[in-house]
Amino acid sequence: MTAPLQSALVILNSTSGAGGADVARESITSRLQQSNVEVEFLTLDDGLDLAAEVRRHFATGVTLVIAVGGDGTVNAVGNAIRDLPVRLGVLPLGTLNHFARDLGIPLDLEAALDVVVAGHTMPVDAAEVNGRIFINNSSVGLYPRIVLLRERYQRRNADKWIVAAWATLRVMRTGRPLRVQLTVEGGQIMRTTPLVFIGNNAYRMAGFEAGSRESLQGGTLALYVVKTTGRWRLFWRILARTAQRSGELAMLMTPTATIDVPGDASVTRMEVATDGEVIVLDLPLVYRSLPGAFDVCVPRCAEAAPDGP
Repeated sequence: MTAPLQSALVILNSTSGAGGADVARESITSRLQQSNVEVEFLTLDDGLDLAAEVRRHFATGVTLVIAVGGDGTVNAVGNAIRDLPVRLGVLPLGTLNHFARDLGIPLDLEAALDVVVAGHTMPVDAAEVNGRIFINNSSVGLYPRIVLLRERYQRRNADKWIVAAWATLRVMRTGRPLRVQLTVEGGQIMRTTPLVFIGNNAYRMAGFEAGSRESLQGGTLALYVVKTTGRWRLFWRILARTAQRSGELAMLMTPTATIDVPGDASVTRMEVATDGEVIVLDLPLVYRSLPGAFDVCVPRCAEAAPDGP
């Protein structure tokens, strides 16, 4: 679908990636004004009620909200615009930019601006856990612990990639598995696992393309459950394209799922990773796919791509 641009709210995360969002402000302003788009800026900070600000701007006629940053920024903007009839533009200035990559949005700022200005959009799925939206994935178990440990040591200004590798090695070596109950389509499954990974649509789990998605329009969750043993072998089996065949990685496709820890009455809350950020949520964790949650600016070739993987 193609629609004219009128008024845009640009939401900047100045800490994304190499911190280039503020430097990009001039380019964004110039490009949008050339297209006769009225533009206003907001900068993400800890004290900002983003949802309230977005609603205020929507009431004044904003039709396009642009997230400038990485996946965490798109997550924050997605939670702020849910249920509002606005288009979502993405200018990927983060470190990994999984959401943009999976939609074919260019990582170059000027090229990504061309996509936004062209006005081609398509409906894109999101997902939620206990009412909180995520655009890529959520997980419980080892990964939230890795994120928390990584963040603690990054605050000491250590190199982020070295810290990430060290945190991963430490948690993989010492982390204890969870005994979880998965409720999927009315059936209950008990599993002891170090990690449950929930994707917004299916992820490739084989070869060097592992971690990417073919489609964000399948209207489904993809649950990946890792075996207790063989954590290190799993990485190599993914590269060798044998992870699921080996039984070390089980996959379930479902529109909804619930995760609980019924064997321990003292556990009422759990650390949950959503798009790389860790939050603490009450149990049970209720997951739901949100088909077509956002109308996202994409390249015309992505708009014409077939639905589903």
